[in-house]
This record gives sequence, C-alpha cells and structure tokens, in this order.
Amino acid sequence: MPTQELDRFADRIRLRSVKMVAPHGMGYLGQALSSAEIFASLFAGPYDPSRDKLVCSPGHYIIAFFAAAAEMGLVSDDELSTYGAEDSVFEAIGTERSPVVDLTCGSLGQGLSGGVGFAVSAQLRGDVEARVFVLVSDGELEEGQTWEAAMFAAHRGLGNLIVLLDANDSQVDGPVSSITTVEPIAAKWESFGWAAFDVDGHDTRALGDALRMAVAESRPSIVIARTSTAHGLACLPSGADGHFIKLPPELVTEALAELEARLA
Repeated sequence: MPTQELDRFADRIRLRSVKMVAPHGMGYLGQALSSAEIFASLFAGPYDPSRDKLVCSPGHYIIAFFAAAAEMGLVSDDELSTYGAEDSVFEAIGTERSPVVDLTCGSLGQGLSGGVGFAVSAQLRGDVEARVFVLVSDGELEEGQTWEAAMFAAHRGLGNLIVLLDANDSQVDGPVSSITTVEPIAAKWESFGWAAFDVDGHDTRALGDALRMAVAESRPSIVIARTSTAHGLACLPSGADGHFIKLPPELVTEALAELEARLA
C-alpha cells in the first residue's frame, strides 16, 4: 500500500477510535493515537490473519486492534459500535474472549511470553510461514518477565517472532522516563540477541521498511516505534492525559471535524 494510503489508514484508525470512545466520555484514545501508524503498517503489510498469530500484551491497546481490524473488514461496524458496552466482547480492556487477537493480557509484561509460546509451537511443527506479532508498551520494559522471554526467544532462534514496541513514554503513573530509565532500548534488545530497528513510529515508510527487515531476519526482531499519545489530533488540550483521555462532547465534535477534514 502506498505511503499516502497508509497515512490515511492510520487516520481512519484514529477516527474510528474517537467514535468508539465518544459515548463513554473518556477512554484509551491516547493508545490508538500513538499506535495508529504501527497498526496501519502491520495490518496492510506483513500480517496475515489466516496464518499468523497476533498478541496484545497491554490489554488497553485493544482499541487500536479493533479499529484496524474494522478497516480491513475483519469485524463489522455494528460489532464495533458495541465497544465498551455491557456484555460486549469488544471490551475497553482486552480479555481472553477478545476477538481479532490470539492473546491479550491483563497484567503488563506477560504478552511476550505468550508470543514466545506461539513461536516455539510453530517452530516445533516445522511451520516456516507462520509469524507471531506481539504489541508491547515501553512501560512493560520495567517488567522482568519481558526480559526473561526476550532471552529465551533469542536462545531458541525464533526468527518468526516480531515485537512491535509502542515507545510513547506514557504509563499510568506518568512518563516512563521519569519512573524507570529504559534507554538505550535498541542496545538492550541487541545485547539479548535480537535484531532491533528504531524508527519514527508515525512514519509509515520507515515502519514498513523496518517490518520488512524484521520479517526477513533469522533471529527474533523488535521494531521500536517512537510515538506520541497526542499525535494526529491537534485539538487535544496540552494537559490531556495521554494514558486515559477525557472526551467531553465539545472535544468529540472538534476531534471528528479535524479527522474528517483531513480524510476528505
């Protein structure tokens, strides 16, 4: 898909996400804003739902998975309209019954371990085509389980395992960088035996190139996407909480108008 179309795909993810959060007046919109280009590049690129596994480690990122899947026709608009509603499987925080993904996690730091399990299973079956894509957040780099899984993945030579790291420097307690120093991210993963590609997470061309190189690797790979939880919505107030954004009706109107104008 051409870069311009990928950029529009990302904005359509943002538009869908605003509409999903709007009825509730608040929600995990920042995660969709920061990861929109990641998901556009993945869903319109190497990810094949008939063959590959998809893991959402931070459960609150499920909004972006749902929005991207809807853009690809994998779920319907009617289904998506139930996001966050009582008894809907399209829950605001992903669970074991969430559609679209093969695994979503509650406590942070667990997703990569699950992804490693999928990748080892494919390796044991001799399935050389299947890939495992794992979305993780930079806050999860504070979790020891993440690094245990990374070490084991390199030991097993899991070239079918690709991690997408949304490095938006945001977690519930504040900026990740103010809580724990996780840099240098790429050097740390490389020291564990991984191939690391550090890119602007809002540049679909750079993301596409990184994903192509990651897929071609014979060892596990990570695409480190540097992003912002406010990207793509200039109308957000400067003090908006990137982790859990409040969306009063007037801000919803502004956000929809901004995105629709850009997509016109």
